[in-house]
Amino acid sequence: MAPELDEGERLSRPELQALQLDRLRASLRHAYEHVGFYREAFDKAGVHPEDCVSLADLARFPFTAKSDLRDHYPFGMFAVPESDIRRIHASSGTTGRPTVVGYTQRDLDTWADVVARSIRAAGGRPGHKVHVAYGYGLFTGGLGAHYGAERLGCTVIPASGGMTARQVQLIQDFRPEIIMVTPSYMLTLLDEFERQGVDPRTTSLKVGIFGAEPWTQEMRTEIEERFAIDAVDIYGLSEVMGPGVAQECVETKDGLHIWEDHFYPEVVDPLTGQVLPEGERGELVFTSLTKEAMPVIRYRTRDLTRLLPGTARVFRRMEKVTGRSDDLVILRGVNLFPTQIEEIVLRTPGLAPHFQLRLTRRGRLDALTVRVEARADTTPERRADAARSIVAAVKDGIGVSVAVEIVDPETIERSVGKFKRIVDLREARD
Repeated sequence: MAPELDEGERLSRPELQALQLDRLRASLRHAYEHVGFYREAFDKAGVHPEDCVSLADLARFPFTAKSDLRDHYPFGMFAVPESDIRRIHASSGTTGRPTVVGYTQRDLDTWADVVARSIRAAGGRPGHKVHVAYGYGLFTGGLGAHYGAERLGCTVIPASGGMTARQVQLIQDFRPEIIMVTPSYMLTLLDEFERQGVDPRTTSLKVGIFGAEPWTQEMRTEIEERFAIDAVDIYGLSEVMGPGVAQECVETKDGLHIWEDHFYPEVVDPLTGQVLPEGERGELVFTSLTKEAMPVIRYRTRDLTRLLPGTARVFRRMEKVTGRSDDLVILRGVNLFPTQIEEIVLRTPGLAPHFQLRLTRRGRLDALTVRVEARADTTPERRADAARSIVAAVKDGIGVSVAVEIVDPETIERSVGKFKRIVDLREARD
């Protein structure tokens, strides 16, 4: 049954573009008038909000980077008085100061609306039970999914991350139709089901909505086959809103429709910053169209994708993100992304979908070791065959030599949130 579309989803493309321009001009004015950083940046670039008379004019305005948010920690990017802020979220800050995001009540309502729209596009309906295994707290995933599911009229099971054995029990007892979780933690749940002797295909789950980290088509196939569910992608980032910026529609599974009535996308050349034509791959950039507390203008996400025409919705799609410019490993002059390794691991017999990349330095050269778990029934001979297969596939497909270490099941640390695919040990050895 086709989902009922909301007012924004029923707009024609010309109607949507007219709405975008009105909201873009208002967002530029709001940022310029109320955020010192934007006023200074616009003036330095020689542009003013009134210079934006078409959507293409946005390219004249300067970018915002994550470092700009950190430089104005904690509340320097807010466009409303602190008394109007109803919630604060923040990144983990593991690589420096965290990025802080504020929300007015209207922002929280908008966020709930776009996540509700996302869950509905994924196949969720009022009355469904949604098991939320994203982390709660300052991370936007848990609470973003929670309030969106409630807005749609679903029943929320706020499991959060961790206590994996208990989560498996709750899924069996509470019988949710939908799970929202990172794809890497979904694999951890799969392992726990099988450890408990429960066939994952017999659960009540019908849809998995996975986000917060890149994942491949091969991982989708692995999850769908082992769980007998539809696995769809959700996209978001704290600086722009949180989860619910874009969503894959269950009826097409052909990329994520961006909710363009709230978030205006561009794809730019990562090196030059030039806007690329639709269909060309580059770095995704977002401008918020309706945010009050913390508008963002041309925010560089570092996610690599391309824009495509809409299919199931009027909104344009972004191709599934399978890498970030800051996840790029340059190994002896060759560009490599963790998702390229994931594709190879998932098609290699005898291996579990749990792997990690370890960067070290041998003399003056960087070296990469791929650590992969074997499945429990994999013999030593098959392990050796699998290692040789990965070495050959990486060499042939990516063009670089790596070492491969096949380890015992449950050797690699499990993730309850975003999984750390790359472990850089080079500095430790220097």
